[in-house]
Amino acid sequence: MQANTENKMGVMPVGPLLFQVSAPIAVSMLIQALYNIVDSFFVAKVSEEALTAVSLAFPVQNLMVSVAVGTGVGVNALLSKSLGEKRYTLANKTATQAVFLYLLSFLVTFVLGFFGSEAYFQVQTDLPAILAQGTLYTKICTMCSIGVYLQILAERLLQSTGKTIYSMICQGSGAIINVILDPIFIFGLFGLPAMGVAGAALATVIGQITASIVGFTLHHRYNHEVRLSFRSFRPDGSIIRRIYAVGVPSILMRSLSSVTVFGMNAIMMTFSSTATAVLGIYYKLESFVVMPIFGLNNGLVPILAYNYGARKKDRLLHAIRLSLVTAFVISLVGFGLLQLFPSQILSLFASSPESAQRMLSIGVPALRIISIYFLLAGFSIVFSGVFQAFGRGGYSLLVSLFRQILVLLPVAWLLSQSGQLNIIWFAFPIAEVVSILTCLVFMKRIRANQIEPLTPIEEP
Repeated sequence: MQANTENKMGVMPVGPLLFQVSAPIAVSMLIQALYNIVDSFFVAKVSEEALTAVSLAFPVQNLMVSVAVGTGVGVNALLSKSLGEKRYTLANKTATQAVFLYLLSFLVTFVLGFFGSEAYFQVQTDLPAILAQGTLYTKICTMCSIGVYLQILAERLLQSTGKTIYSMICQGSGAIINVILDPIFIFGLFGLPAMGVAGAALATVIGQITASIVGFTLHHRYNHEVRLSFRSFRPDGSIIRRIYAVGVPSILMRSLSSVTVFGMNAIMMTFSSTATAVLGIYYKLESFVVMPIFGLNNGLVPILAYNYGARKKDRLLHAIRLSLVTAFVISLVGFGLLQLFPSQILSLFASSPESAQRMLSIGVPALRIISIYFLLAGFSIVFSGVFQAFGRGGYSLLVSLFRQILVLLPVAWLLSQSGQLNIIWFAFPIAEVVSILTCLVFMKRIRANQIEPLTPIEEP
C-alpha cells in the first residue's frame, strides 16, 4: 500500500518518468532557441553587417535571460518549499516579491540599454554600419525587455506547481508571433516600411510581451496554488534575501556564457566581421543541440533529489545512466548534422553569393571543428544537474568557470596569436575535455561520499 501512495518520483519506471517530466521543458527550451534562430535567419537576408550586429548583441540578450532565469531558480526554490510546507501565505508573498524583483531588473536593463548600448558596440567595432545597426537593435531589446522578464516569471510560477505544459504554451505563443512578425517588420510587407534590424528587434520584444500576457493569463486561470496580491505591498528584505541566496549563483553561472561570447566576438573581430557572423550562427545552432539536453537535465534534478531523499540508490544510478545515454544520442545527432551539412546550413544565413562564399570558406571548417565538442557536452550538462541535485551547486559553477573563462577564452586567444583563424576553433573541444575531466573528479567524490553510503529506509 505504501508504494501505491508514494509520489511517482519514487515508484514510476525511471524511463517514462524522465520523459514525462523532461519533455515539456525540453520543448519549451527548443522554442526559446527558435527566437534566436529566426532573428538571425531573416536578418542575414538584409546584409552580412546586420547579421554581425545581431551576433555582437547576443551577449546582452543572453545576460538578460540569465538574470531572469537565475532569479527564477531562487523564486522556484522558495515557492516550492513553501507550498510543500503548506505555508501558502509565504508562497503568495514570494510570488508577489518576485514580480517586484523582475520589474526592478527591467528598470535597470532599461537604463543601461539607453545609456550604454552605443558604448558597448564602440568597444567591439569601429565599422559604421555594424555600430549603427547593433546599437539600434540592442536599445530596442533592452528598453523593451519588460516582456522577457515577465514571460520568464510567468513560466517559473507555472513550473513551480508542476504545470509545465502551460509554460510550453506560453513560450510557443511568443515564438509564433515572432516568426510571423519578423519578415513583415524586417522587409516591410503589407505596406509597412522595411525596418531591417530594428524590425527584428521589434518582432522579438512583441513576441516576448505576447508570451508574458499569455503566461500570466494561464497563471491566473489555472495556477490556483499561487496568488498575486499587491495590497499594502512593500519590499520584504527577508524573502528577497532568500530568493537571491539561491538565485545569485545561478545568475553568475549562466552569465559566464555572456562573458565568453563577448570575449570570443572580440577575438573574431580582429580577423573579420564574417568570422564574427559565423561564430554568431554557431551559437544559435548550438542552442538546438544543448537546449533539449538542458530540458532533460531540468527533469532529472527533481527525480534525483527525491530518490536521494528516499535513499533509493538503484533508481538514482539508473536515472543518471539513462540521462547520460540520452544526452549522448542528442549530441551525436547534432554532431552528425554539422559534420555532414555545414554548407547547406550556412547558406541559409547568406545575404548574397559573395557573402555566401566568404561565409562558407570560414564557416565550414569552423562548424566541423567546433562540433567535435558536442560529443562530450551532453555529459557535462548532465553531470551539472547531478551536482545540483546532490546539493553541490558550487561544483557546477566551478565547471562552468573552468571551461568558459579559465580555458576557452585563454586558449582561443593564444591560438589567435598564430594568425590562423581555423586553429582558433579547436579551443572549443579543448575546453570541453577539461570540463569533462573536472566533472569526473567531482562525480567520483559524490558517488563515494553520497551515493554509495545510501541504504534503503526500513519499512515500519
